Amino acid sequence: MNSSFKVIVVVLFFMPFVQEVTAQTKHSFDEQIQIAALKYKKAVNEYKDSTLFPRGTKMDGSLNLVNSSDWCSGFFSGSLWLLYNLTKDNFYKAAAERWTAGLKNEQYNRTTHDLGFMMYNSYGSGYKVTGSKEYKDVIIQSAKTLITRFNPKASTIRSWDWGTWQHPVIIDNMMNLELLFEASKLSGDNTFREIAIKHADHDMENHFRKDYSSYHLVDYDTLTGIAIKKQTVQGYKDESAWARGQAWGLYGFTTMYRYTKDKKYLNQAEHIASFILNNPNYPKDGVPYWDFNDPKTPNTYRDASAGAIIASALLELRNYVDDATNKIYFNQAEKILTTLSSDQFFAKTGNCNFILKHSVGNLPKGKEVGEIDAAINYADYYYLEALSRYKKAVKN
Repeated sequence: MNSSFKVIVVVLFFMPFVQEVTAQTKHSFDEQIQIAALKYKKAVNEYKDSTLFPRGTKMDGSLNLVNSSDWCSGFFSGSLWLLYNLTKDNFYKAAAERWTAGLKNEQYNRTTHDLGFMMYNSYGSGYKVTGSKEYKDVIIQSAKTLITRFNPKASTIRSWDWGTWQHPVIIDNMMNLELLFEASKLSGDNTFREIAIKHADHDMENHFRKDYSSYHLVDYDTLTGIAIKKQTVQGYKDESAWARGQAWGLYGFTTMYRYTKDKKYLNQAEHIASFILNNPNYPKDGVPYWDFNDPKTPNTYRDASAGAIIASALLELRNYVDDATNKIYFNQAEKILTTLSSDQFFAKTGNCNFILKHSVGNLPKGKEVGEIDAAINYADYYYLEALSRYKKAVKN
């Protein structure tokens, strides 16, 4: 593929589009937590094999189970840990421990950049609850494995091992840096932290346009470390702003500021937030369309997963800004959560026991991978995390 390559979106099937929620049906977030907990209890009781992980719904609406090497494998146990924290019901702790254990071998998996998603959302979440030495050791080993993908010339961690790229790095990889920071804290080894900073700095330099929207992928020359190609593989086209990619960037640079207190990361996160919240194609109800530049908007797909990630990120970012901006971010996050908690997006029953409907995985690939207007487990995870952060905010 050359630099002029554009992703062509071909959708060969019909799915109903979710319009903006203009007259929202508001629910108590406590009620939503109770319903979510019951759905996950049902899932645990139905899905006995803790070496398989519910990822989402297939095109026919049936359950998609994956093995531990799938990049989404850590979100199920992560959601169970979040539900334990929200309910204090030991049922969820025991279930979380079972599905976390099912991921143990992945601490040595060098074929993926997604060990943060897989191992920190599971073992990291569990360590916060249990303080287990076993969990601590797995976190450190997972970080050791992840940094084997670091290229000193490009100063970044390689994302995909497929395709014709030399050293592809996707914006999603910002989400895996938290694992490295935590491993540094737990081990005392600053190597992990230093690699995370180098990666984030190069993402900030090369992934973002002047308006602070981001490309999905940057390819680096492995000999010179120079960025040689920029694309948006899972969005509408290369120069478009794929919604979940913008959400990953917002969350990732907010996390970078949490660990480093370096203002350049805070400024970057605020710029990304401004791009999202002030975008003319950003819906008033706060749940974005799958790509900010899809010309079919508003007659196109919404992405609940992007909305949940944005809400969770804003609820952390608000803690680092002045009072006026804090209020803006809080109100925006509350709006997103209210919309996601409405009947449009929240599945009270069915949905293969997942909480949220209407997420978009990889639309350009269409039926090949499914997950178009579907339930996806990371939407549930970040929705529950956002609810946890919201409850803490209103309590304080």
